[in-house]
Amino acid sequence: MTPLVLIPGMMCDARMWGAVPQALAPRMIHHALPATGETVAEMAAAIMQDVPERFALTGLSMGGIVAMEILHQAPDRVERLALLDTNPLAEPPEMQARRAPQIDRAMAGGLDAVIRDEMKPNYLADPSDTATLDLCLDMARALGKDVFRRQSLALRDRPDQCDTLARFTGPALVLMGEHDRPCPRDRHELMHRLMPQSSFVIVPDAGHLPPLEQPDATITALKTWLNQ
Repeated sequence: MTPLVLIPGMMCDARMWGAVPQALAPRMIHHALPATGETVAEMAAAIMQDVPERFALTGLSMGGIVAMEILHQAPDRVERLALLDTNPLAEPPEMQARRAPQIDRAMAGGLDAVIRDEMKPNYLADPSDTATLDLCLDMARALGKDVFRRQSLALRDRPDQCDTLARFTGPALVLMGEHDRPCPRDRHELMHRLMPQSSFVIVPDAGHLPPLEQPDATITALKTWLNQ
């Protein structure tokens, strides 16, 4: 059974996957954190040092961006690919311009405020789900401001990965929450077109974090993909 590498989103750790790892047992799960380096390429290279030689690969949001870079650097190591609530395109200038003020604010002691005011409001389909929002803040606090800075720089300078996806021919899944605001539907439709062999799943009543918002539907889609 091929090991599965899970890469979480920005300022998230393994807890972001909720019930997913246990539901996929007895498959070997490797949790990979994109926190080493200041570019997507450096983060991908660091992760590849600590995972099996060949693996199934799943990333959500920033984790998906790093997963695409892993595929770019080492396509022969990736048996199958699942991209959740993510974006294959380079960051647009208007978003790049927001990064420096956010970094400055976080480094000056305002990490909680950045997460609370600028990120959390966009995460969930149900903004009254305070338990999940509190978990997001707790994960961000555990990672800290230095990881926020590195991840922000990596996202700001990330490359376009459309050509990388177009070259991939293995089993693929493109999954998104129905109400994902940070990574809207057109990005996922693009990834599905680039990988015509992929399955395209829209999870109802979920936003940017389907593994926490709608775990059953997310797990079902991942199991189907892993068994292709």
